[in-house]
Amino acid sequence: MRWSSVLKFFLGVFFAIALLAVGSLVAARVMMAHLSVMPPKPTFPNDTPTKKPATKPAAKPALEKSDKPDTAAKPLPAGAFPARVTQSIGLVVRDAPGGEGGSIGGVDFNERVTVLETNADKTWQKIRLSNGQEGWVRAGNVEQVSQ
Repeated sequence: MRWSSVLKFFLGVFFAIALLAVGSLVAARVMMAHLSVMPPKPTFPNDTPTKKPATKPAAKPALEKSDKPDTAAKPLPAGAFPARVTQSIGLVVRDAPGGEGGSIGGVDFNERVTVLETNADKTWQKIRLSNGQEGWVRAGNVEQVSQ
């Protein structure tokens, strides 16, 4: 047995293993590319809404002074300050401080509110919205603004 025969054998085995590894890698990448694409959304006959004839929207009646919320009638407690919401997704307004308080509405990002008070452990703040509604939000999600 010659050294050249042994060398040819080992080179052949090495190239076979390398070819299998590269082929497996290519096949895996192709499969990953095909499996990472979302399939098209199926459509069904009842998915398409029926088109209604366009109607002209009714004009809104003009707001009278009595229709606007009367926020001036409620006095502000000492330490109240104007603020704006800094949480990018907005805030849930609750009827009581704490997670167990029921949701009574929400406040959008950058909306102006009035902070009325903070609870004892400074984790919740009572706010008043521009429409006069009051509720509690998690502290740290509003920042004070100048009037």
